[in-house]
Order: sequence, then structure tokens, then C-alpha cells
Amino acid sequence: PDKDIEEKLRASNHKFDSRNASYLIHLYEEQGDDFFQCLNGFFHGVLIDIPSKKVILFNDRFGMQRIYYYEKEDTFLFSAEAKALLKICPELRQINNKSLGQLLTMGCILENDTLYNGISLLPGASLWSFKNGKHHRGQYFNRRDWESQQSLEEPIIYEKLKETLIKILPRYYRDSESIGISLTGGLDTRIIMAYTSVPPQTVPCYTFGSMYRDGFDVKVARKVANVCQQSHFTIRIGKQFLKEFPELAIKAAYISDGYLDVASGAAELFTNRKAREIAPVRMTGCHGSEVLRSIRGFRYKLVDSSLFDDDLKGHMVHASEIFNRNTNGHRLSVAIFIEAPFFNYNRMTIEQSQITKRTPFMDNDLLALVYRAPLEAVTSDKVSCQLVRDCNIQLANIITNRGVAGMSNSLLSKLRQEYHEYLKLAEFGYDYGMPQLLSQIDYYLAPFHFENLFLGWNGFYHFRKWYRDELSDYMEQILLDNRTLSRPYFKKGALEKIVSGHIRKGYNYGREINAALTLELTHRTLFEDI
Repeated sequence: PDKDIEEKLRASNHKFDSRNASYLIHLYEEQGDDFFQCLNGFFHGVLIDIPSKKVILFNDRFGMQRIYYYEKEDTFLFSAEAKALLKICPELRQINNKSLGQLLTMGCILENDTLYNGISLLPGASLWSFKNGKHHRGQYFNRRDWESQQSLEEPIIYEKLKETLIKILPRYYRDSESIGISLTGGLDTRIIMAYTSVPPQTVPCYTFGSMYRDGFDVKVARKVANVCQQSHFTIRIGKQFLKEFPELAIKAAYISDGYLDVASGAAELFTNRKAREIAPVRMTGCHGSEVLRSIRGFRYKLVDSSLFDDDLKGHMVHASEIFNRNTNGHRLSVAIFIEAPFFNYNRMTIEQSQITKRTPFMDNDLLALVYRAPLEAVTSDKVSCQLVRDCNIQLANIITNRGVAGMSNSLLSKLRQEYHEYLKLAEFGYDYGMPQLLSQIDYYLAPFHFENLFLGWNGFYHFRKWYRDELSDYMEQILLDNRTLSRPYFKKGALEKIVSGHIRKGYNYGREINAALTLELTHRTLFEDI
């Protein structure tokens, strides 16, 4: 607990261990339902109030920690994972095509729907109470309370941001377990390092890296850790990962309830498992770019619809309307109440199966303040760079993974940023983004290993090539299996075409293969083998 909360509870003769969450019961005894507004971070829970003879089901204000539920007549079932409901209710083991259309095009499912017929998600900030056979569906927080605040001028916001970072960061270092920092080459973890005051060699840092080279993230992070006098490790996705991929892919589909594609899921499972060997708690800069600089990684994009049956194709097209409907609001509200709990959660569910993940950029105090910032303060690198520079000039002078350094607007700085952007686009163009003609040329030039020129500058996993080469046998084994070919989602003959085209003719069907693998492994692990 924060120090002021702890002192107030002890002054009221409450006895608890401040090293764990036992203080929460005492806080509820003091404040009743108002207690939920005091909670910070990501959480979900059930509170049994014996004196009042009621049960309260609740979650964090964003809905980042999910509660799935199913109700029918006088039955209400809930769980933190969809697979638990699928286990006890076989009738729910049906994929909803409307939801699947969203998942294939947006990487998530919006509006508290789920991938499974009959199962829904508890909305964020829920306060659902059950008493005497009846239940009330309430909320303890409304985002309009943040949106309606009076804005502040940029100089005032900037000073308050510094004060808030100094105030909140110690909250995220209180732990009996060791903490490691998942360091990138960007500004968000740089801000954390600048405002973190810890002795040398006490907080290990690590960065996820490619098998092909030390990318910009690795090189920059190593410099940042050195300035802060902390150790640094590189966790690489390489031959060991490729060897373990079949097992990792199955686990990823199961752990994420089918929500995260198996390529990303397997990579996250592998890297976070390695990260736990360094420290069980992982501090990250997640959500920092969305909150402080309005960067959005959440998009609608069609995959090749020739793979899927006509009904599913229609839902994939309709998903664009759902996307537009949910992304036209306040830019920060879209980031933290839409993108974070629906899109970013899918990756987080894999991460938190291996480590305890933390980020200060979804702290209530910080978010309430950023809502008051003028638009120009949160749509560029300026404020983030200044935050680092005012706290640690050495960190500010290290060029970021996008070529940004300090407050420089010189021609050299702009050229450097253009160069980094070019390499980023070139890497994407050599991976999932490679046009079909170039992909075929690359297939015939494979003995020259041009991947050594393009891959690993920014990303650390590269499945277009891996599905064609290292993972081709596994991919054929799963996707050309009779069980897979009989699924109702795929057009007859389509799977055979994309598998053969990708492996033997050099076409780029990386995204389609990834989608098909994810769907099939989800079906097997959650419907057949559960």
C-alpha cells in the first residue's frame, strides 16, 4: 500500500502485513464500496462480505485483468480464463464467427464479446453484487470523470509530470522478489531508468534480440544500462526457440484462450520464460508511447480472405465498422480503455503466465494528469525527451532505436531518423510485408541468405522465412492434417494452396499460415483435448 494508506489503517488499529495484499480487506472495512476507487493497477477479484451477506465481483477500471462469464436462467458462472468455462460447459465449445472476423483483422475482439458463443467479458470498472438470489450490475468508475477535467498549459503539465513520475515510480519497486527491467532502445524505458534511483548492479536489465544480429534495441539498451551502472543481458530468439516451437505454439494457444496468434505467443512464452531466470518481476515501458505520445499500434487489416469460407469473409469485412465505432473517441480513452484491455491484453496473458509484469504508465495518478495535457504536449517526442534530459543528460544523449537523440532538430538528426525508419520498413518488407513477386525472387535466391542483410534490425522473430524453411515440416504436419482440412472455417483446397505456395513456390502467405495455425491449435487444445 501507499504509505499514507498504511498509516491511516494502522492509526485505526488495523493489523496486517504490508508486504502483501492483506491490507485490502481492512481498507474495505473502512470505506465500503468506495474502497474500489482507491485501487490502482490491473486486478480482478471476488469479495465475500459475510456481515452484509453479499458477494462482489470486480475488476480494474480498464478491464485489463479479465473475468469471463456465462449466464443462463438461474445460473451464473465466471472465471479468469475462458478455458475453465469451456471445460465444464461443452455446449460453449463453438467459435463465434463475428468475433473471429474481428480477431483475424484487428488482433482482438471488442465490445466485451469473446471468441466463444455464449461467453462474455465483464466490462472494466465493474462492481457486480450478488445477494439473496439477485444481482446488481454497477460500476465504480466512469472514464468521463477523467475526460471532463480542465486542461492545463504545457509548462504546468510538464512540471506536474516530473513530480508524478518521482512520486509513483517507487510503488513499482516495492517487492520482496527481485526486479528486472525489460529495456528497449525507446523513450519509455529510458524515462523509467532516468527517474529510478537504485544502487549500481542491483536491477538487472535485459533486451529481447534476433538470431541474425544485435538490433537497435539491444545496442541502445546496452548503453543505457551501462550509464545507469546496471548489468545487461540479451535474450535471443534463435535455434533453441525454433526447436521448441511446436510445443510452445500449443501452449501459447492454450494459455491465451486462442486470442494471441501462435507466432507471437510462442515468442513471448520463450522470452519471458528466459526473463524469469534473470528476475521474477519484469518492469516494462508498456503503454508509455500510447499515453505520452499518442502512438497507436492497433489497426484493422484484412488477411487474404480466399482462405476462409464466405460467412467468415463477411464478418471480416464487417469488423471494420466495429473498429471505427470503437476508435473515434478521446485519443487517450481509446488507448487505455480500448487498445490496452482488448488488444494488448492478448500478449499480456502469455507474459504474466511466466513473470509478474509491471508498468508505471497505466498508473491512475499519471493517467488522470495526462488527460489534462494539451494535444501538442502528447503528440510528439518533445516532452518525453525533455523528461529524460532534465533528469539525466547522459541518457538523453544516447540515440534511441528510432534515431532520436536529446532535443536535437538538426538536419543530421532528421537524416538519422529517416535511416532508422528505412531499415524498419525494409525489415518488414522482407518479412510479413514482402510483396509476392519479391517473395518468389527471394525463394530462388535463398542460398545467398539475404535475410542476414535485412532481418533483426528492429524485430526479433521472423516467421515468413521460418514457415518457409525451418518450420515447414511442422507447418505441413498441422495444416495438411485431415482434422484441419475438415474445419468449417476454411475453403476447400485453400489450405493446400497456401501451404504449397509458401513452401515450394516462394509466395508470401505468412499471415494466413499464422492465422490458420492459431485457429487449428486453439480448436485442438480448447475443444478436443481440454
